[in-house]
Amino acid sequence: MSQQRRDVTPDDKTERGPQDRSRINLSEKYEVRYWTQKLGVSKAELEKAVAKAGVSATAVARQLGKTL
Repeated sequence: MSQQRRDVTPDDKTERGPQDRSRINLSEKYEVRYWTQKLGVSKAELEKAVAKAGVSATAVARQLGKTL
């Protein structure tokens, strides 16, 4: 049986997590869902942390007192 390679485009909405896990994109529901679950925070807490720390996942985690 041959294996088929699946090409994934950078904005493939069928993927469950963000394409670039170093940045947080609040405009995509699936990314907000991923990051709120990953960091264990509410959407409002995530939005507030992104407003203070920027879109860097590491900086947001640090702002929230979490580790990635």
